[in-house]
Amino acid sequence: MSKSILQTGLTDCFDAEGKVIPCKASGQDGEFTPGQAWPDPRFSSIDEHLVHDRATDLIWSVDANLFSFQMTWQEGLDAINEMNIEKQFGRSDWRLPNRREMRSLISHGARKPALPAQHPFRNVFLGWYWTSTTSAMARGYAWYVHMEGGRMFYGRKDSYYLVWPVCGKSTILPRTGQNSCYDDQGVEMNCRDSLQDGELLQGIIWPIPRFNQVDSGIIDNLTSLIWYPPASMGDTPSTWKEALTCVGELADKSEKPWRLPTINELESLVDGSRSSPALPDGHPFIAVQEAYWSSTTSFFEPDWAYVLYFHKGAVGVGYKKNKDFAMWPVMEVGKVLWPP
Repeated sequence: MSKSILQTGLTDCFDAEGKVIPCKASGQDGEFTPGQAWPDPRFSSIDEHLVHDRATDLIWSVDANLFSFQMTWQEGLDAINEMNIEKQFGRSDWRLPNRREMRSLISHGARKPALPAQHPFRNVFLGWYWTSTTSAMARGYAWYVHMEGGRMFYGRKDSYYLVWPVCGKSTILPRTGQNSCYDDQGVEMNCRDSLQDGELLQGIIWPIPRFNQVDSGIIDNLTSLIWYPPASMGDTPSTWKEALTCVGELADKSEKPWRLPTINELESLVDGSRSSPALPDGHPFIAVQEAYWSSTTSFFEPDWAYVLYFHKGAVGVGYKKNKDFAMWPVMEVGKVLWPP
């Protein structure tokens, strides 16, 4: 089982038309459901204000719109600083979640909101929620996550979006890779007391070295996933169905369990401090493409599938029938003879 990656929450499989199909031999996320399984129940109530996410160990406010209105990025950071000064709900370790912490709440098997079934939260709005992570591509922008369907892009820091505080420490989620701090204009600043991702450095420290060459491909020592050595198969973009078929044929021919990665597995490669590509410094991959299909269908629009944009680090969607994106096979260490 891959480490430090949660299951996506998607258990159904869909064709290119968005119709539900049997998962067997589909090559889709819903067939393999890789990643750390969610506890059942996923959430436990601490009190009327706090909820413990048992999948990540993070503690969230029950109210997903605690401040009742949208804020700029800096206003959100300032509001959370006030929470700590006042020790709101008995805690002084509140923060704006980083991009991985915010995404950890997402269920790709749900929509409107894209949260796990029977979640305990109230006042969840179908809009963008700020993270504490600045975009490496455009440092006057910060990452945000949309609760309607689970996409993640970045917005101007002086724009107005929602704020959902988190506290506690996770022993599952890795760091984002960001280790610097930036003001609203994208100018690097001193991290001290900023409450930005680059100051708090929440999450598991990446191993050194992060990647090693093995007989089967490139192993990520953080996640125990093995990636296909060239970061691309084929010379031209493919449709989603073509990507699934091509990777399935690779598995049959090589007699190794290659598959198309889930959106969470693709996102695990992202280094939040880098862009073009948003991969860790010194990574060993060659022929990195701009964007890749995942095996995860969009539950919001099932004729679309999730895509990872590696020049930005963004999580978006693509229309399954379009020849728009590349494919990057992956397999798990535990599914092959090890060492090879």
